[in-house]
Amino acid sequence: MVQFAYKGYDSNGRSVDGLVDAADRRGAVAELTQRGHFASELIEKIKGAKAKAVETQPKAPAEVTAAWWKRGSGRITGKDVVAVTAQISAALRAGLPILSAIDIIQAQQVKPGMRTLLGDLSKSVSTGESLSEAMARYPNIFSKLYISMIYVGESGGILDQTIIQLSKLLVRDEKIKSNMKNAMAYPLFVLLLAIGSVIVVLTWVFPKMIGTIQGSVRMLPWPTRMLMGLSDFLIHYGWLLAIVIGLAVYGFNAWKRTKAGRLKLDHVLLRIPILGGVLKAIAVGRFARTLGALTKSGINILPALGVVRDTLGNEVLGQQIDHVSERVKTGEPVATPLAESKLFPPLLVQIVSIGEQTGKIDELLTTAADTFDEEADAAITRFMAVFPAMMIATLALVIGFIIMATLLPIMTMDLGGIGG
Repeated sequence: MVQFAYKGYDSNGRSVDGLVDAADRRGAVAELTQRGHFASELIEKIKGAKAKAVETQPKAPAEVTAAWWKRGSGRITGKDVVAVTAQISAALRAGLPILSAIDIIQAQQVKPGMRTLLGDLSKSVSTGESLSEAMARYPNIFSKLYISMIYVGESGGILDQTIIQLSKLLVRDEKIKSNMKNAMAYPLFVLLLAIGSVIVVLTWVFPKMIGTIQGSVRMLPWPTRMLMGLSDFLIHYGWLLAIVIGLAVYGFNAWKRTKAGRLKLDHVLLRIPILGGVLKAIAVGRFARTLGALTKSGINILPALGVVRDTLGNEVLGQQIDHVSERVKTGEPVATPLAESKLFPPLLVQIVSIGEQTGKIDELLTTAADTFDEEADAAITRFMAVFPAMMIATLALVIGFIIMATLLPIMTMDLGGIGG
């Protein structure tokens, strides 16, 4: 038997620490789970040697996080992860051991990246490493939520159940991403087409038409003069404008990756009409479904809030969850600071409050998540209906102004307003 010193939280979210005797680290985690404690750190007490601290949530080596198969490279997509998770869930429900399930699924893969990834996971698990530890080496593929739920499933012996919950979460999240991409595809196409059309008109069509008009430039209508100035600038200094725009985009991307920049941008996004409602509806649905799934899997409320915080997709809402966590540590219920934030709907607050009072917060949140997801779908549908119309209206105004500026000199010439 080995003695471990531990730090963590109890079922009420209070900080705890102490000693536990177990054969190994996994046995120590299981023993603490039976006590109702969630360990955030285990320290093996080794005689005659320096104690080694072991985080219960394994960290990923820096050299592996930059692997060529990371999600952003395009080789492994979110849909690939969703599909593999569903396959693992089906295999475990059929009674297959996790190692056999991974090997079978690997043999069915077409993408080289997925075969390589599953092969590495299989090799790690076969050498005695847990699946959550193996997955934690690839944080660009497996999220914090993913690894946390796998870890809880392994520790509590309910991996098949947690993967079912995880699969549902991933399917829902992928559906939301797909809906948002579809919602933005048409407006972006219209925007790019509009920019291209305006550039062609101002640099090629407009100068030729204006060149046929005789008379002093100062006698031309002000819309025409303004458009002539813009046309001359694009013809002679368009390259400079392209460089400035490129630098501005680069600077904006660098700024929004900072914590302060991300916070400011998310604050602005939440205030944009229609779009802010869409983002908030999506975040509320994720909050309910993720927190319900985590607590149902056996994760205590405080560490569950830490995982939920990173799934909301908005730093403003994330900081509110941080504030809720701090208040929960002092013994307050989750619903109180959640209501005071004014960022979450009253229905969600009431459901959390009733769930805490009855001890059924996981069931109530999981049930209510469907309602919040329907609201998110409705918000996305409204956005898809309104935003393209706004883009087309803006394009119509720009094109209308160009046509007006082009025709005004011709009309005034016919009326004898300019020329000799």
